[in-house]
Amino acid sequence: MGKRSTINRSFMAMLKDRGGNFGIMAALVMPLILAAGGVAIDMAKMVTTKNQMQDAADAAALAAASALVSKEKPDIAKAKEIATNFLKAQTAGNVVDVPDSGNGASGSGSLASAKSAPPEVLEVNSSTVDILETANGATGKAFKVTVANKKTIQFNAMTRLLGQDSILLETRATAESATETKNALSMYLVLDRSGSMAWKTNTKNPAKTSCPNYTESNWGKYPNLAATSPCYITKVDALKTAVKDLLAQLKTADPKDLYVRTAAVSYNSAQDTAGNLDWGTTGTATYVNALVATGGTASGNAFKTAYNKVMATTENTAHKAKNGQVATKYIVFMTDGDNNNTSDDTLTLQWCDTARKNNVQVYTVAFMAPDRGKNLLKSCATTTANYFQAEEAADLIAAFKAIGEKASAMATRLTK
Repeated sequence: MGKRSTINRSFMAMLKDRGGNFGIMAALVMPLILAAGGVAIDMAKMVTTKNQMQDAADAAALAAASALVSKEKPDIAKAKEIATNFLKAQTAGNVVDVPDSGNGASGSGSLASAKSAPPEVLEVNSSTVDILETANGATGKAFKVTVANKKTIQFNAMTRLLGQDSILLETRATAESATETKNALSMYLVLDRSGSMAWKTNTKNPAKTSCPNYTESNWGKYPNLAATSPCYITKVDALKTAVKDLLAQLKTADPKDLYVRTAAVSYNSAQDTAGNLDWGTTGTATYVNALVATGGTASGNAFKTAYNKVMATTENTAHKAKNGQVATKYIVFMTDGDNNNTSDDTLTLQWCDTARKNNVQVYTVAFMAPDRGKNLLKSCATTTANYFQAEEAADLIAAFKAIGEKASAMATRLTK
C-alpha cells in the first residue's frame, strides 16, 4: 500500500511538471519572435530608404529640368544623363545593412560594404528618366521630366524566416520647365500733336544754344518767335524720345518680330491718318518721328480708331498664324491739354469704357496737362496704376518706360 502510494505521487508530480511544455512552446514560438523583430528592423529601413529615394528622384528631375532651360541648353540625351548621374551621386558610397546569414543573427548593427555582402543579398538599384518636349509659343520649348527610381531591398535573415527574401521599392518624381517666351501683344498709341505740344518743357536742350521757346503766353507769335537762349526741349520732342524708348523695349523683348504688333494715330482738332498695326516697331517709329505740333485738341475719334484697330478680327488672326497666342491688347493714350469741346471728352470716355469691358489694357499719360485733361485720362485708364502724370520731360520718358516694361514682360516657368 505504501509502495503504490509512492508510485501514484511520482506519476502525479510528473504530470504537473510544465518544464518540458515550456521548452516545446519556446522552440515553436522563437522563430516567430525573431521574424517579428526582423520585420520591425526592415520596415524602419524601408521607410528611410524610400524617403531617400524620393529625395534623390526629386532632385534628379529638377536638375534635368533646370538644365534644359539653362544657357547651355543640353539636348534630351544629355539631360537624361544629367538626371542619371545625379541619382548615382545621391546613392554613391551607400552601404547595405547585411546580416550574418551564416548564423541567422541580426548582427550588432554594424554596416558591411556591398563588396563584402554575399551576391544573393546585394541591393539592386535601377532608374528610368523620361523627358517630354512640347512647343511653348512660337519659339519656346516646354519640358516635362519624369524620374522613376527603383531599388530592391533584401530582407535580413530573421525576416526571411517568413519566406520573403526581398521587396521592390519605387518612387517617382516630375519636374517641368520652359524656355523663355514672350507675351504676344498688339499696342496702339494715341498721341496728342496739338499746338501746345510745341511749347517748351523745363528741360534744356544740350544740342542747341538757342531756339524759339514757345509758351502759352507767346504762342500767338508762332511761327515767327525769335530764338532765345538757352534752348529748351519741346513737349513734342520729349514725346518722340519717350516713344522711342518704349519701342526699344518692345524690340529688345521681341527681336525677331514674332510677338509684337504696333501702330499709332495722332490727333489735334481732328484725327490724323491712322497707322496700321504691323509686326515690330519700325513703322510706328517712323510715324511718331514725323509728328508736327499744331492745331487744337479732339481725342474722341482717335481713341475710337485705336480701339477698333486692336480689336479687329484680322488682328487675332495675324497672331494666331505667327505665334499661336491670343494677344494682349494695349492702348497708350497721351494728351497735354483739354479737348476743345466737352463732347470729345464724352466720346473719349465712351470708348475708354468699351475698351475696359473688352479687356483692353488702357494706359494714359497726362503731360503737363490742365486739370480737365488730367481728370479725363484718370477716368480713361484701366486702373489707377495705369495712369501717369508727367510734369517734366523726364517724367514723360519714365512713364513710357514703365509702360514698356509692363507690356514687354517675359514669362518663364520652372516648377517641381
